Amino acid sequence: MLTLDTHILLYALSGRLTEKERLVLEADSEWSVSAIVLWEIEMLHQRKRIRHGLDHPAMAAALARIQVWPISREVCLGLRSLDFQSDPADEVIAATSLVHALALVTRDERIRGSRVVRCV
Repeated sequence: MLTLDTHILLYALSGRLTEKERLVLEADSEWSVSAIVLWEIEMLHQRKRIRHGLDHPAMAAALARIQVWPISREVCLGLRSLDFQSDPADEVIAATSLVHALALVTRDERIRGSRVVRCV
Protein backbone atom coordinates (compact mmCIF):
# COMPACT_ATOMS: atom_id res chain seq x y z
CA MET A 1 0.00 0.00 0.00
CA LEU A 2 1.13 3.53 -0.79
CA THR A 3 0.19 6.88 0.70
CA LEU A 4 -0.48 9.66 -1.79
CA ASP A 5 -0.26 13.36 -1.16
CA THR A 6 -3.07 15.59 -2.38
CA HIS A 7 -1.53 16.61 -5.69
CA ILE A 8 -0.45 13.10 -6.65
CA LEU A 9 -4.00 11.87 -6.02
CA LEU A 10 -5.42 14.70 -8.13
CA TYR A 11 -2.85 14.08 -10.89
CA ALA A 12 -3.68 10.36 -10.85
CA LEU A 13 -7.40 11.07 -11.20
CA SER A 14 -6.84 13.58 -14.02
CA GLY A 15 -4.20 11.56 -15.91
CA ARG A 16 -1.41 14.08 -15.30
CA LEU A 17 1.17 11.80 -13.68
CA THR A 18 4.74 11.55 -14.84
CA GLU A 19 5.72 8.22 -16.37
CA LYS A 20 7.63 7.28 -13.19
CA GLU A 21 4.68 8.16 -10.96
CA ARG A 22 2.32 6.18 -13.16
CA LEU A 23 4.57 3.11 -12.97
CA VAL A 24 4.85 3.41 -9.18
CA LEU A 25 1.09 3.68 -8.75
CA GLU A 26 0.42 0.81 -11.16
CA ALA A 27 2.91 -1.41 -9.33
CA ASP A 28 0.99 -0.98 -6.07
CA SER A 29 -2.69 -0.46 -6.74
CA GLU A 30 -3.61 -0.13 -3.06
CA TRP A 31 -3.64 3.58 -2.30
CA SER A 32 -4.24 5.50 0.89
CA VAL A 33 -4.43 9.14 1.94
CA SER A 34 -4.51 11.11 5.13
CA ALA A 35 -7.93 12.50 5.99
CA ILE A 36 -6.45 15.97 5.58
CA VAL A 37 -6.23 15.27 1.84
CA LEU A 38 -10.04 15.34 1.74
CA TRP A 39 -9.99 18.75 3.41
CA GLU A 40 -7.38 20.00 0.94
CA ILE A 41 -9.42 18.79 -2.04
CA GLU A 42 -12.50 20.59 -0.81
CA MET A 43 -10.54 23.78 -0.08
CA LEU A 44 -9.00 23.73 -3.56
CA HIS A 45 -12.45 23.26 -5.05
CA GLN A 46 -13.99 26.09 -3.00
CA ARG A 47 -11.15 28.37 -4.10
CA LYS A 48 -11.80 27.33 -7.72
CA ARG A 49 -8.30 25.87 -8.13
CA ILE A 50 -9.74 22.48 -9.11
CA ARG A 51 -12.91 21.73 -11.00
CA HIS A 52 -14.47 18.98 -8.85
CA GLY A 53 -15.08 18.74 -5.11
CA LEU A 54 -15.75 15.78 -2.89
CA ASP A 55 -19.38 15.56 -4.01
CA HIS A 56 -18.57 15.05 -7.69
CA PRO A 57 -19.53 11.45 -8.65
CA ALA A 58 -16.15 10.59 -10.19
CA MET A 59 -14.28 11.97 -7.18
CA ALA A 60 -16.58 10.15 -4.76
CA ALA A 61 -16.15 6.88 -6.67
CA ALA A 62 -12.37 7.21 -6.68
CA LEU A 63 -12.22 8.01 -2.98
CA ALA A 64 -14.44 5.02 -2.17
CA ARG A 65 -11.60 2.76 -3.38
CA ILE A 66 -8.91 4.46 -1.28
CA GLN A 67 -8.03 3.87 2.39
CA VAL A 68 -8.45 7.14 4.31
CA TRP A 69 -6.34 7.33 7.46
CA PRO A 70 -7.71 9.46 10.31
CA ILE A 71 -5.72 12.25 11.88
CA SER A 72 -5.22 10.22 15.02
CA ARG A 73 -3.30 10.81 18.22
CA GLU A 74 -0.50 8.63 16.82
CA VAL A 75 -0.29 10.71 13.64
CA CYS A 76 -0.14 13.92 15.66
CA LEU A 77 2.61 12.48 17.84
CA GLY A 78 4.36 11.36 14.64
CA LEU A 79 4.74 15.02 13.72
CA ARG A 80 7.51 15.15 16.34
CA SER A 81 9.61 12.73 14.29
CA LEU A 82 9.63 14.80 11.11
CA ASP A 83 12.95 16.30 10.11
CA PHE A 84 11.52 19.11 7.96
CA GLN A 85 9.07 21.97 8.25
CA SER A 86 6.33 22.64 5.74
CA ASP A 87 2.71 23.65 5.72
CA PRO A 88 0.67 21.79 8.37
CA ALA A 89 -1.27 19.68 5.85
CA ASP A 90 1.94 18.37 4.26
CA GLU A 91 3.35 17.59 7.68
CA VAL A 92 0.20 15.61 8.59
CA ILE A 93 0.41 13.71 5.28
CA ALA A 94 4.07 12.86 5.94
CA ALA A 95 3.41 11.86 9.56
CA THR A 96 0.54 9.63 8.39
CA SER A 97 2.83 7.73 6.03
CA LEU A 98 5.46 7.49 8.77
CA VAL A 99 3.06 6.17 11.43
CA HIS A 100 1.56 3.59 9.07
CA ALA A 101 5.02 2.62 7.72
CA LEU A 102 4.00 3.30 4.12
CA ALA A 103 5.90 4.91 1.29
CA LEU A 104 4.64 8.35 0.31
CA VAL A 105 4.21 9.38 -3.30
CA THR A 106 4.86 13.11 -3.53
CA ARG A 107 6.56 15.75 -5.65
CA ASP A 108 7.12 17.99 -2.62
CA GLU A 109 10.86 18.66 -2.37
CA ARG A 110 10.81 19.33 1.39
CA ILE A 111 9.21 15.96 2.08
CA ARG A 112 11.38 14.18 -0.50
CA GLY A 113 14.46 15.56 1.29
CA SER A 114 13.42 13.92 4.56
CA ARG A 115 15.62 11.19 6.01
CA VAL A 116 12.72 9.69 7.99
CA VAL A 117 9.83 9.70 5.50
CA ARG A 118 10.15 7.01 2.84
CA CYS A 119 9.23 8.57 -0.48
CA VAL A 120 8.84 7.02 -3.91
